[in-house]
Amino acid sequence: MSQKGLPGLTAQIKDKLIQQALERRLRQVERSSTPEAPIAISAKVVNTPEQHYRFHLHQGYQQIRIMNDGAARLGIGNPFFKLHEGIAGATTQIGGQEYINYASYNYLALSGHPATNEAAKTAIDQYGTSVSASRLVSGERPIHRELEQTIAKVYDVEDAIVLVSGHATNVTSIGYLFGPKDLILHDELVHNSILQGITLSGAKRLPFPHNDSATLDAILTEQRPYFERVLIVIEGIYSMDGDYPDLPVFVDIKNKHKVFLMVDEAHSFGVMGKTGLGIRQHFNLKGNDVDIWMGTLSKALAGCGGYIAGGMALVENLKFLAPGFLYSVGMSPMVAAASLAALKTLQQEPERVTALQERGRFFLEQAQAIGIETGPSTGLAIIPAITGSSIKAVRLSTALFERGINVQPILYPAVPEKSARLRFFISCEHTEAQIEKTIQVLAEEIKRL
Repeated sequence: MSQKGLPGLTAQIKDKLIQQALERRLRQVERSSTPEAPIAISAKVVNTPEQHYRFHLHQGYQQIRIMNDGAARLGIGNPFFKLHEGIAGATTQIGGQEYINYASYNYLALSGHPATNEAAKTAIDQYGTSVSASRLVSGERPIHRELEQTIAKVYDVEDAIVLVSGHATNVTSIGYLFGPKDLILHDELVHNSILQGITLSGAKRLPFPHNDSATLDAILTEQRPYFERVLIVIEGIYSMDGDYPDLPVFVDIKNKHKVFLMVDEAHSFGVMGKTGLGIRQHFNLKGNDVDIWMGTLSKALAGCGGYIAGGMALVENLKFLAPGFLYSVGMSPMVAAASLAALKTLQQEPERVTALQERGRFFLEQAQAIGIETGPSTGLAIIPAITGSSIKAVRLSTALFERGINVQPILYPAVPEKSARLRFFISCEHTEAQIEKTIQVLAEEIKRL
């Protein structure tokens, strides 16, 4: 469907009709991907459909083409994969121009910090750029153990383990620790890596409504007797909405039903708590109140990878038997050193956390004052501006970029169409003046669109 075929309609109505056409086409592609009846095979000829051996006919690629073609009809460019020419923090360089930047997890501005950079360079000189094999095979480097012991101390638990990928940390940990006789309950908004880990495990999966502890309790009352191990998985801060759970209530439910509790702190460590030590510090909980603490090194800690912190038995089990650790190359020494330096700087400079929390609250208050729909965000580093339309989100992102503000749209099917949004990530180095300018431009462009 082209815009030329819609005479006499307003741009808004055209956008809506095209959006509906795109969604219908996506559903057709999804339906066409269902398994077909077995193909009759003769002794001499195998009739293999072309889509079974051509990537350009793959369902996912077809969906990308549909969305890109629809965007092209509307004159909307691709807002993704912009080339940043330096350190991306509160500001960034793209195409030789400086932008106020809200598209980075560099919450505490520790990626690019002199201490972080120097630690990475020193590690390269001492250990090289790679450990070149699994840590079980190639042996430990002191920098790995120092990082793990520091993380364990921060969480007040016995031990920790670091892995080369945050996504793989959830996949391999959940996938290895649980199996077909187990049950895993998770908040409906948890990250894809958690869902992939549950699929790998073969455990029964039951989602519960977002932050709804009462429903979780009711499900466990009914289902707990039918399974061996049971795991509850929630997040510290939810990456799409910027809100967080009432963790003490979930701890009580875990104890009541004798199950495991896992908290993914990818976005809450370095952000929540008086000195940035995460949701545990925010609620003043003990380290062993939660069985599995998970986090990433790529946000506040300026590196790349993930970690699991908890009891010694948990960590030793993963270290010797979890496939994503056992069969993967060990973390690069320079990445481990960078994250360790960032963690030490976080502890030495808690004013970074204070500034981040103040800027987040300021942005949220300013946005709400002009009527921006920010959902349940608490202002802790992640603040959505919900547009209610993927097309409007892309156009709004493009309009802001043209005025020197870089913020990414989140579109259907990543979120429901009515929840399409811009997602603002706050840095401790954003100034109030930058935020005020952003809110002013955002208000003007929303009105214009």
